[in-house]
Amino acid sequence: MSLLVCVTKRDNTKLLAKLRSLLPGVEINEWPHCPNLERVRCVLAWGAPDNLWPQLANLELVQSYGAGVDGIAMELLPEQVAVTRIVDKKLAEDMAEYVLTHVLAHKLRLHQYFSQQTQRLWKPKRAHQGLHIGILGLGELGKVTAKRLIANGFKVSGWSARDKSVAEVNCYAGESQLPTFLSELDYLVCLLPLTEHTKGMLNRNIYEQLPNHCVLINVARGLHVNEEDLLWALNNGELAGACLDVFAQEPLAEGHPFWSHPAITVTPHCAALTSIDTACEQIAANYLALISSERISNQIDRTRGY
Repeated sequence: MSLLVCVTKRDNTKLLAKLRSLLPGVEINEWPHCPNLERVRCVLAWGAPDNLWPQLANLELVQSYGAGVDGIAMELLPEQVAVTRIVDKKLAEDMAEYVLTHVLAHKLRLHQYFSQQTQRLWKPKRAHQGLHIGILGLGELGKVTAKRLIANGFKVSGWSARDKSVAEVNCYAGESQLPTFLSELDYLVCLLPLTEHTKGMLNRNIYEQLPNHCVLINVARGLHVNEEDLLWALNNGELAGACLDVFAQEPLAEGHPFWSHPAITVTPHCAALTSIDTACEQIAANYLALISSERISNQIDRTRGY
């Protein structure tokens, strides 16, 4: 039995070294250098090529190298294959801190003052008064972010596909309650999982239902955003601004209009980075659980995609 690492578009030297230290004696290969694919029962994956999966006749477990599983083409996996994700509590705290920081940066007009500094302009203004933040997605990241915002005096509403109850959060669920959720927000934070249902969800229809002073903060996935519709909303006064940490194509192309748009703040997918130590500890534990026929942790519901 062997573990195959197929995490594309990155240097995996430290990842492989850490896994080998936690799993001494275990055969660990990095795609495409794997001498015997029939021995592979477990794959650590992100962005794996579609042609990999049909070659793994004895595959039992796919572990996502991330908090989400959208980097795995689950429709290509046999039904009996389990899929897990990384759960990093520090990542949730980092995400909450990022969201709070960018809400306060807008509220205190810091972007405006940075621009004025380059022009040597002295034009103080009162801070924006909006305190109502809506969170799309009330999973672990959404809940921790809501808690941090509430602790800092913000009113928080949350929306999810199914009914949820979160302390001190006004919770909405389903398509029928989405318009009510959107109607009075000062900030909209996207923390949704990326599924076929949520892909492109941040579009013109959503922007038209938000107050025109609302600011979008997307820290989930770039494919949640219809980029053309976002530019339309910003250019036509349907939104006051956007803070984007994730993009449909990463790195963001040099000529992309987001770079220079005065109402957009761009950050390089840095809102919350998974700890390699935490990730490898969970990957190793699940590998050992698999070979011992014990319970696998952090398994997702493949029918829902999260």
